[in-house]
Amino acid sequence: MSFEARQVQSLRAALDENEALALLRRAVAVPSVTGGEKAFAELLARELRTLGASDVVVKDFAPGRPNVSARLLGEGNGPLVLLTGHTDTVHVRGWAERWAGTERADPFGGAVLEGELWGRGAGDLKAGICTTLMAVRLLREVGLRFPREILFAFVGDEESGEPGMGMSAGMRAFVGDIRSGVIARPDIAIYVEPTQLKVYAAQMGFLICDITVTGRSAYFGVPELGIDALKAGHAVLSALWAHSAALEALVPHPLVGRPFLLITEVSAGGYIAVPGACRISLILKLIPGQTLDEARTGLEAAARSAPLVDGVSLAFDYPAGRDHPIGGTPTEMPETTPFVRWLVEAVRLLRPDRAVVEGAPFWSEAPLLVALGVPTVYWAPGDIRNCHTLEERVELREYFDGVVALAAFLSDLALHD
Repeated sequence: MSFEARQVQSLRAALDENEALALLRRAVAVPSVTGGEKAFAELLARELRTLGASDVVVKDFAPGRPNVSARLLGEGNGPLVLLTGHTDTVHVRGWAERWAGTERADPFGGAVLEGELWGRGAGDLKAGICTTLMAVRLLREVGLRFPREILFAFVGDEESGEPGMGMSAGMRAFVGDIRSGVIARPDIAIYVEPTQLKVYAAQMGFLICDITVTGRSAYFGVPELGIDALKAGHAVLSALWAHSAALEALVPHPLVGRPFLLITEVSAGGYIAVPGACRISLILKLIPGQTLDEARTGLEAAARSAPLVDGVSLAFDYPAGRDHPIGGTPTEMPETTPFVRWLVEAVRLLRPDRAVVEGAPFWSEAPLLVALGVPTVYWAPGDIRNCHTLEERVELREYFDGVVALAAFLSDLALHD
């Protein structure tokens, strides 16, 4: 990293915090719950044009649901950098009721309290998107070069909270344009999921499975005529928890930790009768080095190992395919990758406490880019622990520091061949 502390101080002094705050408040003010990304995509297209970007494209990946992409040509050297993130957010159900009578009552109001901006999408991940725009604007204002080309891509359909949505349709469409040559393949990518400015170079994988245990219902007065699916489900649950214990006994990944299985819901019965069916929902965490096909085989074998009476059957459904038909693949980027080290050093000049490489405790869309051979990390302001909650917010000091750190990183990157 050739950028110096005094240059960072110069960038910090030049940052118009009011302008940065206004941009973030405009972003949060536009609702973009999954399925309704269009208005926010259009706002980003306007901001990119104001920034001087060329080839600003607003293109539907599904009817009425567009992605936004753009190119920004610089005067420096360096790789083709992709700055990307998702435009959609989770729902706001319960927000107004939770904060009724307070400044936080409007989930799109962008209330600023005690140095934090509140609102749906503030951390996940509109602060990250605004960081990319403000960093380039800052470099232009101070007259510093940035890499020969920056590619922006803001995509929809990442969040999975709305029925029938959240399958990464937006990122799949963008990746399709790269594969077909419509868009140039980036050399490196930063996906702006919230990391508190830490560099997440690895991520967990996951699969979600619904297991249906089928028996035979019967009137409660003659239970001997039925086959109790709930009782069979209890045996399956015990087998699944034993499988989770075996996974947790594996050697942990240094950044992502241990794999495990979590039962998220059990339902059965509903009539005054022997339950004829029982449904078990679960999520399974994978670590880099594990494959989804192996995970499915192990899971199904564990469930079928349960001692079940004749007449009970099991069916498995995987409703959350992402980069793989049954889930999301784990990935990792070596910590020694040059651009990973350079990004860490840029953060160190602003926030030494955040200048670390860690693993993402979530799954997002980096694997779709990694599959193209594009080294990708997650990095942005925001705390994942309050995202998807009724307390979503972002620390403004972290946001401002993120703008300066990204500007420093991009400026330094422009010096590399």
